[in-house]
Amino acid sequence: MATPRPPICAACRGRRLSSVPVSGRGVVVGFTVNAQAWLPAFPPPYIVAIVALEEDSGVRLTTNIVGCEPGDVSVGLRVRVLFEQLSDEVFIPLFEPDPAAGGEPGVLPEPEDITPRLRPMAAAAKFEDRVAVTGVGQSSLGRRLMVDPLSLTVDACLQAVEDAGLTLDDIDGLSTYPGSSSPGMSEGGIGPLEDALQIRPTWINGGGDTPGQNGSIIAAMLAVASGLCRHVLCFRTVWQSSLSELQRSGRWRDAGGAATGIYEFRAPYGAMSAANWIACQASHYMHRYGRGRDALGWIAVTARANAAANPEAVYRDPITIDDYFAARMISTPFGLYDCDVPIDGAVAVVISAAETAADRPQPSVFVEAVGTQIMERLSWDQGTLTHMPQSLGPAAHLWSRTSLRPEDVDIACLYDGFTFNALSWLEGLGFCEFGGAEDFIDKGRGIAIDGRLPVNPHGGQLSAGRTHGYGLFREAVLQLRGRAPGRQVAQARCAVVSAGGGVPSGAILLRSE
Repeated sequence: MATPRPPICAACRGRRLSSVPVSGRGVVVGFTVNAQAWLPAFPPPYIVAIVALEEDSGVRLTTNIVGCEPGDVSVGLRVRVLFEQLSDEVFIPLFEPDPAAGGEPGVLPEPEDITPRLRPMAAAAKFEDRVAVTGVGQSSLGRRLMVDPLSLTVDACLQAVEDAGLTLDDIDGLSTYPGSSSPGMSEGGIGPLEDALQIRPTWINGGGDTPGQNGSIIAAMLAVASGLCRHVLCFRTVWQSSLSELQRSGRWRDAGGAATGIYEFRAPYGAMSAANWIACQASHYMHRYGRGRDALGWIAVTARANAAANPEAVYRDPITIDDYFAARMISTPFGLYDCDVPIDGAVAVVISAAETAADRPQPSVFVEAVGTQIMERLSWDQGTLTHMPQSLGPAAHLWSRTSLRPEDVDIACLYDGFTFNALSWLEGLGFCEFGGAEDFIDKGRGIAIDGRLPVNPHGGQLSAGRTHGYGLFREAVLQLRGRAPGRQVAQARCAVVSAGGGVPSGAILLRSE
């Protein structure tokens, strides 16, 4: 059987590689029963799994488990390969329960210790000390607004510039994520906004390979700290909700073509959504730590309770834990309320030189530290299994750049594309031990506004709407100013913000003084 082969050996970094035969046997290290229709050729339910090969548990395949009922699959199930022929030359490896296993579970790979990979600070002086967050802005948010995405972007940007007490002539840098991208995911990049606003920046940045979506904000900090810019306007725009409506109505037709990139190894198995990919890690977490869905449920219920007080939130009707468990399944263990809400909207942020902060009309927010180091494999299936990939490394890096500790944090704005993402950040950032999130959350009491660590006071992406990290950053800034639109955390002085629904990801620690 064939697996994706890298061009360099991971052990010796040599280039002389060759294939070797393997037995075709392995063990399920993570799985999900998908209940959502993503592709016409894959009627649900079907099982997406990560299988680690018997010869080397570090070599894994995202695949399908066949030949059994969904309820018969579990983490640790021993399986064997079963090739499906798609054409004269194309065979794909599926897996079925191995009858020779006798019902005995396989050995699971142990979590990697990533701490030896943590790099020390490259310099004694921190670039974070040279920057401040001086302005934030947000357009209208909503489902199927049917508004031109560039118009949404301009609305947010003008608001952020005004909030910072600046004019467009003061802006000398532009930074966005992910730049010119696929429909629904951006306003089109730097070019359209610059042309609309006529800013003439000295520096621009736009791209998808950053430490999470807020990596574009970190890039702006670096540009300001280096002296290249004084005031950088950062922006993020989504219009996925309107795009979906246009596609359903036949008014927007996507060009077809072969699957490329990560989808080359996922589309053949119907694993088309991050819900499928991250659910596999969630299943491994639950197996390893003996947990159920309770912690995930209380994250969702608490988010909705917070959103109920936020006039900007998309979904504000309260839900109960019973509602959570009764909701339809998307991709086990994720149900409807485990998934964030695709919306239309734009958020903008102004990053300025710290010495200009005293001249700004709003209370400035300062940057204590960033967490950006890649300490885990940038992979959805070859590296971290216990948590969302790329939540542990950036979290460890963050604390290496500050003397503050988790107990100093007053608010956590954690990326919650799925409830398990937020859980992974809670544990990765050290607010509780691995496997301890359920006790820490304490049926929502631990993460409520008056709890030990308020999480996503505006409702997060689960209820306020998916603004891809930027909305979380804006909420942290407004909380530290004492001017949140919904529930305000009393005497908030320090906030942590995470971004990235998987790989790559990053974290930022903010303070009010």
